[in-house]
Amino acid sequence: MEKNEFNDRLFDAILTLKTREECYKFFSDACTPKEITTIAQRFVVAQMLNEKKVYTEIVEKTGASTATISRVSRAMNEGFKTAFERLEK
Repeated sequence: MEKNEFNDRLFDAILTLKTREECYKFFSDACTPKEITTIAQRFVVAQMLNEKKVYTEIVEKTGASTATISRVSRAMNEGFKTAFERLEK
C-alpha cells in the first residue's frame, strides 16, 4: 500500500477511536455495509489461517471463497500478526 498524506490522515483518524461503538459509527460513515463485511470476513479468515485451520473449515465458518482465502493467505504479513498478538493480551 502506498504511504501518502491521504492514507496518513485516515489512519490518524482511526487511531483516535476509543470504543467499538465509535468504530461502528466511523466505519458506517466511511464504508458501505458490504465493504465492512468484506474487511471483517478477511480478518477472520486471516485469524483462522494464523491458527492453522484448513480451507474447508474456513469456508464453512466464514462463507469466504477459496480464492479469497488464498488471497488473504498470500497477503498476510506483520500487520495482521501485530493485531493478533495484541488481541490475545
